[in-house]
Amino acid sequence: MKFTASAIFAAFLCVPSTYSFAPVTRVSQPFQAQDSTLSQLHVAAVSAPAEPAVATVPKVAQRWRKSTKQLVTLGPASSTSEMIETLFLAGADVFRLNFSHGSQEQKKELLMTIREIERKYSHPIGILGDLQGPKLRVGEFSSPNGEYLEKGQEFTLDLDSAMGDNTRVQLPHPEIIKASEVGHTLMVDDGKVRLTVTETGEDYLKCQVEVSGKISNRKGVNTPDSILKISPLTPKDRSDLDYMLEIGVDWVALSFVQKPGDIEEIREIIDSKTEEGDFKPCVMAKIEKPSCFDDDNLERLVDLCDGIMVARGDLGVECAPEDVPILQKTIIDECRKQGKPVVVATQMLESMIESPTPTRAEASDVATAIYDGADAIMLSAESAAGDYPEESVTMQQRIINRVEGDPHYRQYLDSIIDQPRKTPTDAMIVAARQISKTIDAKGIVTFSLSGSTVRRASQKRPPVPIMALCPFKETARQLTMSWGVYPDLPNAASYGYVVDEEEVLDYDEAIVERATDDLDLVLRNACRAALKKGLVADPDDLLVVTAGLPFGTPGAANLIRVVPAAGPTCWDGTCRVD
Repeated sequence: MKFTASAIFAAFLCVPSTYSFAPVTRVSQPFQAQDSTLSQLHVAAVSAPAEPAVATVPKVAQRWRKSTKQLVTLGPASSTSEMIETLFLAGADVFRLNFSHGSQEQKKELLMTIREIERKYSHPIGILGDLQGPKLRVGEFSSPNGEYLEKGQEFTLDLDSAMGDNTRVQLPHPEIIKASEVGHTLMVDDGKVRLTVTETGEDYLKCQVEVSGKISNRKGVNTPDSILKISPLTPKDRSDLDYMLEIGVDWVALSFVQKPGDIEEIREIIDSKTEEGDFKPCVMAKIEKPSCFDDDNLERLVDLCDGIMVARGDLGVECAPEDVPILQKTIIDECRKQGKPVVVATQMLESMIESPTPTRAEASDVATAIYDGADAIMLSAESAAGDYPEESVTMQQRIINRVEGDPHYRQYLDSIIDQPRKTPTDAMIVAARQISKTIDAKGIVTFSLSGSTVRRASQKRPPVPIMALCPFKETARQLTMSWGVYPDLPNAASYGYVVDEEEVLDYDEAIVERATDDLDLVLRNACRAALKKGLVADPDDLLVVTAGLPFGTPGAANLIRVVPAAGPTCWDGTCRVD
């Protein structure tokens, strides 16, 4: 039985009422419905006037047209349900919960609000929990206003708890005293005061003031030349990590990473706190210490992590300012090479904390991170405590759209040549990228259990969006951090098998329960998902679909198919229903 693609596109997709189509043309042919789905198709087709079909998608679909993701920090300025929804609609893909501030209960309330918005828009939203990490600070001074240190004077840091003066102050961190050597630099108050160690002892460091300035109670200390023998996880961090695992964040960001062993430590803790087969959050390392660049540390850190954050705040204190842009590019290139998401963070639109518009230098800084190939860019105080959180998110999206529309951007992305691995997955991804470019497809649709195939597709930076269909909502949420990926969580049976959405399944085992190899069913859902996100608007729009048979087998990627938006039984304007 034949119908026009327009009729199939309008009726067969059975999209929700929030989507509308112009009337469709019916093909006058005898029709015998074989099931309820076909009956609905027949009713829709025969009742529609003879006009061409055009899909109309909600305006919100435009916020899914960008490839670079936006990570937005929540705080006092953005803690209400209305504001969080506003920021999501303005472009936020992932929300950051900063455990340095506020109570654990407050973070749970924010998480629940985000999940409600996720359900409202039927779109996965990622949540990143950011651990505080160790805070290294000096003690307190006799003078409540602190002391001013002159360049060239001697100043001592020691373990004595007595109140400080112009000659000394307590440094209640014996690990710093033990790790410091003559000639090492110590930065106080984000580098406003710089000291050089001239003499070391068991319980003190004598220093010379290299950069003068005021030093006062509890100011932070940075140690760019020393690797401290301390855990990146304080007792507070361990408690917060337990809470994150309890409430179900999608990503955990680890601060104060000095060496690859720090990542192994948090992995071991997460493994010990979760049952085999349970969902585990992705781990993101915040690169903020010079030791991360020693020897092959960066390569190993990226390999051990699920993602990397370029934490330019502390990195800019402990490294020379002129080195930070180079280090940023180095980190991004290594993440691109290994296929791991990378976020550029800190002071991106700092002036928008108090101003509705950024400086031109800030706009250029955001654009540079995008041109460099970052997966995501982050807002901190701009969205958490600033006067213009919505405007900040909107401005980032405007810069993203402008840069991604520049032909130079595609040239920069393509300049990094990644040699594919000799695996079926890479073969499928490379082929899908080339096919989508050749036929001017509207998107690549990838079915994935754990998200590994989707991340490989993202690594290749295809010229079209990547729709990720995942049976697990946790996987879909984690993929919101990856460049160009827009995950969708199908209903039961839409992935090719029926499964209880709340049931916990082992990612490492093949899913065979009530499995089906109904390829048409899977392809129809690919078309539905693309329409839902506004990637297609015409029945003849093409999609490149990759999947693996048998369905439900982790790591299987052995099928690639070009499918028109009207569905898998259509081609060149005509659809067949047998």
